[in-house]
Amino acid sequence: MKAFEEKHFHKLYGVKKQRINYQKTDFLDYAIMILICAVIIYFTYGQSHPLTPIGVALCAFMIAVFPKRHGVEWKIPIILKSPQDIVFGLLYKIQNLKPMYFVALAALLIENYLIYLTPGLPHHVELMRKIAIFMFYAHFSVICIYRTAILIAHLQKKELVEEVLMQSTWKAQLKRQPSVTLEIVHAYLTGVLTHIIYIAPWYFVITHVNYSLILLPLTCVLAVVIQTKAVKSLNDWFYRDHWLGHNAEFEFVYFHGSHHDAIPSGMIAVAGNGYLEGFFRTVMAFPILFFNPIMSGIFFTADVKIDIDGHQYIPGIFPKASRDVHAHGQHSIHHYGRIEPYGFGIDVDLDKPDVSEDAKQFFKYFPVEVKTSIRIDEQLNGFSWDNPRHKWYLDLVDKYQETNITLAKNEEV
Repeated sequence: MKAFEEKHFHKLYGVKKQRINYQKTDFLDYAIMILICAVIIYFTYGQSHPLTPIGVALCAFMIAVFPKRHGVEWKIPIILKSPQDIVFGLLYKIQNLKPMYFVALAALLIENYLIYLTPGLPHHVELMRKIAIFMFYAHFSVICIYRTAILIAHLQKKELVEEVLMQSTWKAQLKRQPSVTLEIVHAYLTGVLTHIIYIAPWYFVITHVNYSLILLPLTCVLAVVIQTKAVKSLNDWFYRDHWLGHNAEFEFVYFHGSHHDAIPSGMIAVAGNGYLEGFFRTVMAFPILFFNPIMSGIFFTADVKIDIDGHQYIPGIFPKASRDVHAHGQHSIHHYGRIEPYGFGIDVDLDKPDVSEDAKQFFKYFPVEVKTSIRIDEQLNGFSWDNPRHKWYLDLVDKYQETNITLAKNEEV
């Protein structure tokens, strides 16, 4: 079994403060974070881009609903009280970069240098740029359509959404802000805003670098090779970044917190990111940003789609995974109030005869490092797979996973 070094995965320069929810005292920091997001959207996409007014309007909405959902209590913002945390955050991300990130960046730079050296060759740079823009809009449109279908499903069954959440740690939130419709819409808009910010670096890259048509077969193969190798270290990278997002207060409030501020539905999901967190992860984590636009579009779409399906933790509502799929993953309990697991929280051996066909289909393309990702939490946190919270969640799935549901009487967790 692979050994994990705690001194690397749990290293902090600042003070450790574990967080999983926003509080009313976070309002000023939250507002500053959202304003930073709006600035990024404006200057990355430009004033005339259609996503700019949409993104800025969503930023305004998030600031407006925070007091209604959490209340407001004034205090000196973390960013002013501990500005050194900005430097610490940058160091964390640089130190957590994996080799394939640099390989992908180098490949893109070499491609642009070759285009510069051979202007007489039929690189068809302008055609590739048109393809890149098409892939960008196709990716965003497909995911938005899928996310909107999930929104409609939740609104159609909002009584079920409320009943499920009232049996969980979300009960306190619904007592504070009792409109389940607002929570559903907030979750949907959280996903849309996160998505707009997440792919902003991709839009910047495809509009500022060149791609070669004659090198396309080579860059496609290279992208597959790099991504295949990159996902093998993905859980190690994610554990470290995710641990910081819950144990360094600045990291939580400014980066990861918005991912936990919305109900545990697939609508919120964009590769496990918060608003600002998604921007920095795209820029300083994933090699996908540097692939040719066709492969970037494919991998970005696959990542977001898988993450949406993997974050649907309100049973009985589209998109529904089988009970067996839920049984092999424990990220669900992380969105229902338990801080661990910090990794992907998966444990599945597809060679075992008791693994269902649904689970085999869902996990078949995952590398072994992801399929056994719970090991890092077991070693570093003493995580126990057989825990009461996971059993509670599986009971919830058993209770509500059928398509036609008669609402049961609410029960306390």
